[in-house]
Amino acid sequence: MFSRVFLRVIMDKITSKSNEKIKLAAALSSSSRERRRRGLFFVEGVRLCRDAAQSGITIKDAFFTEEAFAKHSETVSIIAEKAEYVCLIDARLCAKLSDVKSPQGVFCVCKMLDKTKSCNKIDEKGKYISLDNVQSPDNLGAISRSAEAFGLSGLIISSGCDIYNPKAQRAAMGSLLRLPVFETSSLPRLLSEASLKGMLTAAAVPDASAQSVFALSTDGGVICVTGNEGAGVSQEVADACDISVTIPMRGGAESLNAAAAAAVLMWEMTRNG
Repeated sequence: MFSRVFLRVIMDKITSKSNEKIKLAAALSSSSRERRRRGLFFVEGVRLCRDAAQSGITIKDAFFTEEAFAKHSETVSIIAEKAEYVCLIDARLCAKLSDVKSPQGVFCVCKMLDKTKSCNKIDEKGKYISLDNVQSPDNLGAISRSAEAFGLSGLIISSGCDIYNPKAQRAAMGSLLRLPVFETSSLPRLLSEASLKGMLTAAAVPDASAQSVFALSTDGGVICVTGNEGAGVSQEVADACDISVTIPMRGGAESLNAAAAAAVLMWEMTRNG
């Protein structure tokens, strides 16, 4: 039985793949260009849609299967109350909307947050991890999840993976919705401005001659940059940083995965409080 709240906000049931709202949701799921053009993004799953509803994000459309409501009625009602438009969808439409093997039947189209912020919005005493052209959505999501767990002040992103990529959102488990994210078209300029304001800026590099990250002084504000999965931190970005740091390798590996390296860097930045 549907709750009174759900019955009050529900408008119709969609059964066709050619429905315009379903076509839009599918396009937002697969295309970063479409997300940017529309100013909207797509999330799926009980937990992530609930996080969106509870994070104050504007939910334009919410779609649920009847099976999802029967199984997750309380959470579905929370999401439905926050959405501008709510409808049931035929379970067969899940395959068009979802890229996971066993979709939960809960989907939302949300309005993008304002994640483009200038350097003067960065807390000069804060701790930030910056990503220089990190491409993998799994790495982006994992790094943001660790950043929130370690209590970082925010994430700074320059090019690379779209933060609204569904895989990144799923890997982040809601962290990309809650964590302050600063997107910049010029990371070298942002780093230079931060340095002039007294923040320590450090580029993480796989170079044994660089300063060990374990000796990094993190008393004040810090921005630590980790780089692209294959190319690492670009030379222009490294040159804009005050110092270069490295994670000492004791085994045969030359470097760590981007998400693993970022986790080590963030631990060192925050372990002294």
